[in-house]
Amino acid sequence: TFSFSYYLKRRDLPLEVAPALQAGSAHRQIARSRACAKTTVTRLANRLSRHARLFHRTAIASLPPLTEPVVHDHFETFVGRQDHALALGTPVGARSWFVLGIDPAPHRGPGRRPDREDAPSPSAQERAPYVRSILRTLDSLAPLVPAGAPLRLLVDGRKDYPIALRGHPDACRFRIEAYPNPVRGPKGSPRSAEAIARDRAMAPVDHLHQLLRHTCADHKRETIAFGRKVESVVGRAFLTSVWRNFVKGRSERRPDRRTPAMLVGLADRPWTWRKILARRLFDTRD
Repeated sequence: TFSFSYYLKRRDLPLEVAPALQAGSAHRQIARSRACAKTTVTRLANRLSRHARLFHRTAIASLPPLTEPVVHDHFETFVGRQDHALALGTPVGARSWFVLGIDPAPHRGPGRRPDREDAPSPSAQERAPYVRSILRTLDSLAPLVPAGAPLRLLVDGRKDYPIALRGHPDACRFRIEAYPNPVRGPKGSPRSAEAIARDRAMAPVDHLHQLLRHTCADHKRETIAFGRKVESVVGRAFLTSVWRNFVKGRSERRPDRRTPAMLVGLADRPWTWRKILARRLFDTRD
């Protein structure tokens, strides 16, 4: 009852499907290599996503007070069709690169299409999904902010952050530092001082977005493996965040193989998928 493989006929599959999903394989590819049905992989991916969400919630509850700045940005993707846009709010520790949450913000997608020829500029109603997402992120970060020390929130130049902060009851516990994306020259031209400062400040969240785009089949450009439901996309993002926090080293180009969880004090060594899936987690149990 308390095993992750509870009621599974193929108990060997979870430890094979989880790393395959993070390797960028689609469900049909995994099913062919593991000699099972594609629907089996889909159901198992949903179970892994639910487990990752509960695992992440447990990890956040065990975090010590935040003593590092937090970098926040939205990862842009789509669900079902490219005109059904979805932004995933991703707060990341500036020094540890620990992923502190995933928050969805479905919105009207960008771009020029025939149904938007006469569309006005973005209004407050169109910005509302981002504002609500930022408010939920602030709610989740507020309990982690130590008393008397406001949390530095490094963000891009979106106007939604000041709007959300003005409407938050704990606004005094946050200090926003904006790094707008400056106009860049042709490819290969040297970066300006503003571009260097922006890239340096936003590097942790930019790296996470590159991982999401590179390691998840449903976020690759021009893919046919896109997510069909918001719940599926968010669940897979939680699975990636758990892998990023506990399994993958902070950097592969440097000899330091410490994971973000080790840097924040939640682990003393890199974890494996076997340890993450060691026991079943329940939504109504701590």
